[in-house]
Amino acid sequence: MINLRFFLLLTGLFCMSYTFVNAQKGQIKTIVIDPGHGGFDPGAKGTYSTEAAVALSVSLLFGKKLEAAYPDKKIVYTRTTDVIAGNTSTKDESLRYRAQVANEVGGNLFISIHCNAAGKSPGGWNDRRISHYETKTRKVKGKTRTTKVPVYTSVWVENKARGTETYIWAANKIDAKVNAMNRNSEVHEEIDSTSTLKLPDPKDAAERARMLFYTQHFFNKSLDLAMLVEEEFTKVGRVSRGVKQRDHTGIWVLQATGMPSVLIEIGFVSNKEEEDYLNSPQGQNEIAENILSAVKSYIEKFEVKKPTEPAADKKPF
Repeated sequence: MINLRFFLLLTGLFCMSYTFVNAQKGQIKTIVIDPGHGGFDPGAKGTYSTEAAVALSVSLLFGKKLEAAYPDKKIVYTRTTDVIAGNTSTKDESLRYRAQVANEVGGNLFISIHCNAAGKSPGGWNDRRISHYETKTRKVKGKTRTTKVPVYTSVWVENKARGTETYIWAANKIDAKVNAMNRNSEVHEEIDSTSTLKLPDPKDAAERARMLFYTQHFFNKSLDLAMLVEEEFTKVGRVSRGVKQRDHTGIWVLQATGMPSVLIEIGFVSNKEEEDYLNSPQGQNEIAENILSAVKSYIEKFEVKKPTEPAADKKPF
């Protein structure tokens, strides 16, 4: 007798395959823009701004540019105001809502926008360090001993972490080029790292089948878009930390969306100089243009062009 769960899995995958693959063969009709965090969840904090506010501002600007460039495409936002996506009561519920929206509207592309953070404190912090040693003498059992004693001073340490990075879901961590980029790379746990949602268990047959489906149909497209985004950032002189695969809980929303998906860290809000750039009209416009250019290149590469109708023969009067 066929296991019911396995039968339902095969049926589900068949439906997903028919819907998603055929959608990907045609036009890219719906693009979902996901500004990270929001509301009671500010995300990473800078010296005067939050990740949630910067991500929302850049996302809305990017969306406007996308609508102007492609008036025939549907642009869907997971949030447009300073509330957590779905106006839910928990972060986990919000993550589920983001993925649910993307899937329900039949998205062909999912772009999540975040800011990064690192270090002990935004801007910088005071650190206790040894400045020099003093020689001191003391008597131990009638004998004089000389020792060197460290003298400490307070030193200001600037928070220098900077740059962009774009994440894709590491369904199987199969791409050698990305793995090379990730080698010895620093991973920051800012991205929804407090989430308690469980990632797919590769030991589970159903989840393994879903991961394989993702790898076959969405992984390469996600990777291509991620690389295009980072290339655009480097063109304007931004520091690119590369494209990274990730399978931690912080990337949960990417594995739950049935379409090519990326999460873009547009800069470190914890770096004062980069925070100023991220909050400036010039910086936000440049970032939005960079992502737009990447999406244009992606659409040019993957969207199937509609055949042009031959012009009707003109009849002589």
